[in-house]
Amino acid sequence: MTREEALPLLQEYTKGESLLRHARTVELVMRAYAQKLNQDEELWGNTGLLHDADYEAHPTQHPHVIVNLLRERGEEEMAHAISAHYSHWGVPHESLLDKALLGCDEITGFVVACAQVRPQRLEGLETKSVLKKLKQASFAASVDRQEVRLGAELLQVDLAEHIMFIIQALAPHAQELQLTPVSSQTPQE
Repeated sequence: MTREEALPLLQEYTKGESLLRHARTVELVMRAYAQKLNQDEELWGNTGLLHDADYEAHPTQHPHVIVNLLRERGEEEMAHAISAHYSHWGVPHESLLDKALLGCDEITGFVVACAQVRPQRLEGLETKSVLKKLKQASFAASVDRQEVRLGAELLQVDLAEHIMFIIQALAPHAQELQLTPVSSQTPQE
């Protein structure tokens, strides 16, 4: 599946700006990891792009709708990784792709949440700040901290290094992701 085929599939089921941005951020991080680990960048990126594609339209059936669609299209590797991207679903993490998607999903969303509360957004965001926020249960409370830790373990990366890698993967796309510094100028009256 090409990105040109994956994007309309995402857009068919997902309309919300926040979830579309999450799909894009996970896609970017997955592409960066694919490049680093000498894996199929298109496969990894599209898996990141589509991992939550059915969440908005079919929250009680997530991820079964997108998984079934991918299986119908012969995209078993992608379908399995998406079916395994949350450990509580009990699907085994067999491939590096499976492990990477679980490892990148929650923490990428968390890094974006950390950037969004800063005037400088992604610019200058430090790993230690993200790690400090991870310890605050009230911040981005919906992020499952155990999934974050498990993801780093599955990828066999140090959590701090993983966070820095994510920040670096997203930084070149800060404008597209609306994560550029907030202007210090006040609007004209």
